[in-house]
Amino acid sequence: MDKKETTHFGFQRVAAEEKASKVAEVFDSVAGKYDLMNDLMSFGIHRLWKRFAINLAGVKAGNRVLDLAGGTGDLATRLSPLVGSQGQILLVDINAAMLGEGRKRLTDAGIIGNVAYVQADAEYLPFPDNTFDRITIAFGLRNVTHKDIALAAMYRTLKPGGCVLILEFSHPTVPALQQVYDLYSFKIMPLMGKLVAKDADSYRYLAESIRMHPDQETLRGMMEHAGFERCEYFNMTGGIVAAHRGYKL
Repeated sequence: MDKKETTHFGFQRVAAEEKASKVAEVFDSVAGKYDLMNDLMSFGIHRLWKRFAINLAGVKAGNRVLDLAGGTGDLATRLSPLVGSQGQILLVDINAAMLGEGRKRLTDAGIIGNVAYVQADAEYLPFPDNTFDRITIAFGLRNVTHKDIALAAMYRTLKPGGCVLILEFSHPTVPALQQVYDLYSFKIMPLMGKLVAKDADSYRYLAESIRMHPDQETLRGMMEHAGFERCEYFNMTGGIVAAHRGYKL
């Protein structure tokens, strides 16, 4: 009898078919406090990371942009004025709770004309080939079960001449930073999760998922294997975060 495919869920090994539901449980739990925790955990620096990534994406007026794993709408909020009234942002997330938070946040901000919402899995994007001018995904790829399948789906739905921008936690490039980063990730983050979001376990998973994510060079290779060209990455905060960019030519 064939063995079931397994994958990592943080530092655990689980059946691949179970990972999506386990990740869903994490984000169901943290959705309401997600934005607050991002500010607290990054000391607000995540805003600078996202601003830099959006600049790299080179979004223009009239573009159609897929904001994948868009969650509570941080990127969509910034992208909406860039595409203007003739463009469109499609905010896509697999998790209904996160998508609901994003819709509420953007609606409260008066952003209603050029943003649409779709609940979908990054591995199985329900869009035709060559649909989007730009695809962005911020801090979402590490939670995808089959990253290679998701990258192939992004390539398929991107228009020729378009680019994908992946913003994700990565691997520190400054050796002296690693020990401090580990202490913060495995001690401070779960404690903050317990005190603020009433959920230490979810934030322990998030810290573990960062360590299991491919490093900068490995992810670039995965993007190239999916078909993207001119792939490059830009380290921020000593490699704690990296922005990867690739083109469909």
